[in-house]
Amino acid sequence: MRWTRRTIYEAGAGYQASTGTIEMSLLEVRNLTVSFDTPEGEVHAVNGIDFSLEPGETLAVVGESGSGKSQTALSLLGLLAENGRAVGEARYRGRDLLSMTATELNEIRGEQIAMIFQDPMTSLNPYMSIEQQMLEVLYRHRRMKKAEARERAVEMLRQVQIPDPEQRIRQYPHEYSGGMQQRVMIAMGLLCEPDLLIADEPTTALDVTVQHQISRLMRHLRTNSNTAILLITHDLGVVAGLCDKVLVMYAGQVMEFGSVEDIFYRPQHPYTRGLLRSVPRLDRGDESGMHAIPGNPPNLLELPAGCPFRDRCESAFESCVQMPPLEQLPGGGLKRCHLEAADE
Repeated sequence: MRWTRRTIYEAGAGYQASTGTIEMSLLEVRNLTVSFDTPEGEVHAVNGIDFSLEPGETLAVVGESGSGKSQTALSLLGLLAENGRAVGEARYRGRDLLSMTATELNEIRGEQIAMIFQDPMTSLNPYMSIEQQMLEVLYRHRRMKKAEARERAVEMLRQVQIPDPEQRIRQYPHEYSGGMQQRVMIAMGLLCEPDLLIADEPTTALDVTVQHQISRLMRHLRTNSNTAILLITHDLGVVAGLCDKVLVMYAGQVMEFGSVEDIFYRPQHPYTRGLLRSVPRLDRGDESGMHAIPGNPPNLLELPAGCPFRDRCESAFESCVQMPPLEQLPGGGLKRCHLEAADE
């Protein structure tokens, strides 16, 4: 079966058999396209992608740098650069985020939808103490008094393993290491226990022990608060331990979508298999080693005809000069590839 975007959208929404109605997800993204005007021409960073998120579900968006992961997340909250624009639909509880005004988005950002940014050094205000920045969120969205807000902020810093949080909360961002700044950003994102948490490479600057603690904290938030998480990451180890579903992107396109079990144990797209082979693993013999994907991602100003991955794909053949459609897989996943589904 070949799925159209409409079919994918309706399947993602979920069919309520007892009432014969479509039950909407917490977040429904449909035909999302993100482009940027540059002096060299128009760059299409995201090309008509679709996905959905249910309450309490975690979706990982994975792929190499430049695949469109971060721009997808930024577009949902109206945070694209001035030369960027997003079209399509991104319905949060039935309301289209892409058509909201800045005032409407400000009421949602931080409380109902929170985002942990990739670079804390440019996300934290260097002129405000950590306490001022954390308490501002609680004043605005939870109307807490200072003592209550400070207690909540200190507890969140403690949960992300900031030492001596009662004292360090008074310090400024430059007094924290890069990894500690990242933990502050995570704490700020979790302050209001949002319905949806968008986490852009949240554990990149952290050591393995703290990564595990942060993953455990996000699992706790998902379980106890029914928070949905959109996780953007290169770290497939974090994906395996935290996520329910995986969306694989390349050059702004969805290459594959499926459950975390299907993606890790039965990958269908050559690009997905390449990503998995490039990760060092202890359960493989020395003879298998770690295999890098040959070549480099394409220039988004000059995308090759057909499948954008074909110039790097070891399985490419004549049909790859035509763009493959998204195809439904027997287990419910999707792949964009002319190759027949593998039985791995």
